Amino acid sequence: MLTFVVRRLVSAILVMFSISVMVFLIFFATPGVNPAARIAGRSASPQVLAQVSAEFGLNRPLPVRYGLMMWHLFVKQDLTSYVNIGVRVIPQITGAAPVTLSLVLGAAVIWLIVGVLGGLVAAANRGKWIDPLIMFGGIAAVSIPVFWLGQVVGLLTQTKFHSVFRWLPGSGYVSFSQSPGQWALHLLLPWLTLATLYAGVYARVLRAELVNAMNEDYVRTARAKGLSERRILVRHALRCSLISVVSLFGLDFGSLVGGAALLTEVVFGLPGIGMLTDTSLQNLDLPVIMACVMYGAFFIVVASAVVDVLYAVLDPRVRVVK
Repeated sequence: MLTFVVRRLVSAILVMFSISVMVFLIFFATPGVNPAARIAGRSASPQVLAQVSAEFGLNRPLPVRYGLMMWHLFVKQDLTSYVNIGVRVIPQITGAAPVTLSLVLGAAVIWLIVGVLGGLVAAANRGKWIDPLIMFGGIAAVSIPVFWLGQVVGLLTQTKFHSVFRWLPGSGYVSFSQSPGQWALHLLLPWLTLATLYAGVYARVLRAELVNAMNEDYVRTARAKGLSERRILVRHALRCSLISVVSLFGLDFGSLVGGAALLTEVVFGLPGIGMLTDTSLQNLDLPVIMACVMYGAFFIVVASAVVDVLYAVLDPRVRVVK
């Protein structure tokens, strides 16, 4: 098991390195891209461009520039923005990360509980009216655009039925350290909106896995021993079926924490990583873009590694190197 974990860790480090090189080359080695012109302004003279290039090290060879950027980003942590001169990148990331983490963690708890319970109930009631009802609800939830759903939820709670939902605050974010109650209230609607999109997917995936698992030989053996269907479903079939759910959750969680919750953050005015990435892309702020991409890649790679380790825990056959 230890060998498997070490091998997966080395693989994750190599993936992170490859991503950093690829992103750097896209934004700094693409023909026609001139970060010095972005910093100095469109009407800057050649002398000013040369001065800016020398000051920011943009006139050095690409390997040197890559090494300097990684050094200032990860070691010294003093990499500054090209748009807001003097503003460091790392504080922007650390300031936005808790917002995104709060959003995704709360939504993940909701969609896991609803999705797992929905899949279990649907699988336990195959052929009954509740099974197609849950599956239809799952399809409907997946099909609703999160941006549209967020707008509708905000419209109903803040305008049309404001007298009923007056206890809910408007858009924005309050940190947990400032007021735990207001933190939860400000995130309640974003949690429910984001969880709606994923709960249906998890319910459908788990239901399909459980139905397949109930036809396996070990389930027939459990039936022959006289175990009840509920016990077989929860104690035996569910464990093997959770492998697909774990894989799906790891990738979804990693991508959302990395900035994929952009639409939810925009609708509800949450200053998270997704909104920071969108703003930096619009301004072509290359250091911030680089930091946001590396931040997102880190969580996706870590989530993938954790999923692989959980695979090995749930199914020892995964540890075998072929």
